[in-house]
Amino acid sequence: MASEIQIRAFLPADTAAVRELFIRINRLLAPDHLAEAFEGYITRSLAEEIDRLADYYASRNGGFWVAVDGGEIVGMFGLEAFGERAMELRRMYVAPGARRRGIARKMLAFAEEECRRRNRRELQLSTSELQQDALALYRNAGYEKLREEIADAASNKTLGGGIRRYHFTKRL
Repeated sequence: MASEIQIRAFLPADTAAVRELFIRINRLLAPDHLAEAFEGYITRSLAEEIDRLADYYASRNGGFWVAVDGGEIVGMFGLEAFGERAMELRRMYVAPGARRRGIARKMLAFAEEECRRRNRRELQLSTSELQQDALALYRNAGYEKLREEIADAASNKTLGGGIRRYHFTKRL
């Protein structure tokens, strides 16, 4: 029987596990023809965000959480302020070996409740065409597609590389 997944605030002791999960997931997502671009994205994201999570999210009036199963980090996500009334969901990943256990749904519900707790009545998010399970999750959870775009420019929020990105919102 699977143990109960706990979601808790990120701690400095989680840094190595979160970093490793971020790198592993992004390398798994990378199509062969974009492997080099993904390595650049990983490097940039580590420097600008992942290796300084507490400061990064605090400076954006947000937070970062991990999903823990028996002491092992199996998921992660962040929230940052998006205007005055919304938050943006970021970096929601579940370890490949822990998928299909409802962890992503549990993290998403936690994120929505955290928004309500902060009196933010809308949750925004984006994902790429490479993450079909995430697209299905968000649609099934009542998220409405705002727009889609081809991301050409790279940042710590997008690889660029001509990948289609989908932007969603949900009123809470």
